[in-house]
Amino acid sequence: MKARWLTVGSLVAGLAAAGAVTMLAPTTLRERAISREHAARKPLPERLAAGGFRRGQPVFLRILKQEGRLELWMRRADGWRQFESYRICARSGGLGPKLKEGDGQAPEGFYLVGPKQLNPHSAYHLAFNLGFPNAYDAGQGRTGSALMVHGACASAGCFAMTDGQVEEIYGLVEAALREGQAGVPVHVFPFAMTPENLARHRSDRSAAFWANLSEGWALFEATGAPPTAYACRGRYGFAPNPGCTPVRPWA
Repeated sequence: MKARWLTVGSLVAGLAAAGAVTMLAPTTLRERAISREHAARKPLPERLAAGGFRRGQPVFLRILKQEGRLELWMRRADGWRQFESYRICARSGGLGPKLKEGDGQAPEGFYLVGPKQLNPHSAYHLAFNLGFPNAYDAGQGRTGSALMVHGACASAGCFAMTDGQVEEIYGLVEAALREGQAGVPVHVFPFAMTPENLARHRSDRSAAFWANLSEGWALFEATGAPPTAYACRGRYGFAPNPGCTPVRPWA
């Protein structure tokens, strides 16, 4: 995101008028509802302890656009378990991947967040860069910059949370990286990759791309661990084969 010359309210109003923001309700109302929901939860340390988690454990994020949900998973001694599910406050565009700078779309695909992608001084409270374009996106000629998960509930190509939500998400991502996780996987899907949803969207122009994404979804569902993603000659692969480039955090 660039410098914050506008207030959040005026920014959202302008984006919404241009059709760039996807919201279920006017942002101020939605943000207040999500903030109240978040405030009603027990404090983070209590929720971590109740689930057998601790700050600093490895983290995995899964984002579902259509459902408006960001899932935060953590790895305990017995494997990966979902710790929390957050309602996304605002996002840009519709279903389908980001193709070029300025198209108003939020990315879809497999990303990896490293320490250099964290921005504790973001104008949008706290932020981390997804790492778009990754090796796959670049191979497809896709362009864009500053695609984030951040606070302030205002989006121009990003996934915007409330400030309270992003404090938790950012804090757990930062702690995992600080304690040695090489990169936090962030898998972004247009919707839950169920057979029913894929069949419902089989005529969409992005159907072939989504079928490829669904392979990564299915691996996670089958193994209980987020797969390593590779850019492999015009598609995502999930095994280290010749000619495949692993998706890495930005240097």
